[in-house]
Amino acid sequence: MKRLILALVSAAFLTSAAHAAEPTFPDWRQFRDVANSSYAEPDGDRVLQLSIVVKATPAEVWRAFTTGEGYREWVAPVAQIDLAVDGMIEASYNAGAKMGDPDNIKNRIVAYVPGRMFSIRNVQAPKQLPYRELFPQISTTIELEDLGQGRTRVMLTAVGYGEGVGFDTLYRHFEWGNAYTLNALKTRFDTGPIDWAALEAKRKAAAATAVVQGGN
Repeated sequence: MKRLILALVSAAFLTSAAHAAEPTFPDWRQFRDVANSSYAEPDGDRVLQLSIVVKATPAEVWRAFTTGEGYREWVAPVAQIDLAVDGMIEASYNAGAKMGDPDNIKNRIVAYVPGRMFSIRNVQAPKQLPYRELFPQISTTIELEDLGQGRTRVMLTAVGYGEGVGFDTLYRHFEWGNAYTLNALKTRFDTGPIDWAALEAKRKAAAATAVVQGGN
C-alpha cells in the first residue's frame, strides 16, 4: 500500500541537505488516529504493524480494499482488482494510465478470507521507489475486526524486513506510507470518496500559479 498498500508505494522519500547520504523520512505520528504495534521477531526480522479504527462496517471496508470501484474512491484514480488467489491488484496515481503500463503498481493476492483478511505481495513498483528490487520479499496482510456499531479496526501487518540499509530504508518508507494509507481510508469514510478530477484541476492551478509567480 502512500494511498494503499499501495500507497504503500508512493510514500515520500526525502534527502537531508545536511546529510546528503542519509535519507530522512516524514514521521508516521502525524497521523494521530494510527496506532503502531510493530515488533521484532526472535530472529531479529522486523514486523511493521499499524492499525486504525474507521466509521464503516467490515463489509464496507472490504469493498473499499477488494473492488476496483471501491479502490478508486480513495486509493488511486486508475485501479483494477481480480479478487482471487494469485489475482492482481493493479493501480496508478496517474489518471491517464492504462492497465499494463510499466510504472503501474501491481500487488499479487497471496491468500484471503472473504470479509476478514487478505495478504498481498508486490510484483511491480514505480521506478522511483528506493530499493524496489527488495520489495517483493515483503508481504502485507490486511485484517478487519468488527467493533460493532458500524466501526471496524483495520490492521496492516508487513513481514519480511531483513537486515541491511535497503530493508531499513523500505521499513521507514512504509512506516509512514502505511500510516498514510490507513489515514486515507479513515478520511474516505469520514468525508466521502475522492474527486480525482477536482484534485487534478487544483494541482494544475497550483502549478500554473507557481509558474506565474516564478516569472515575476
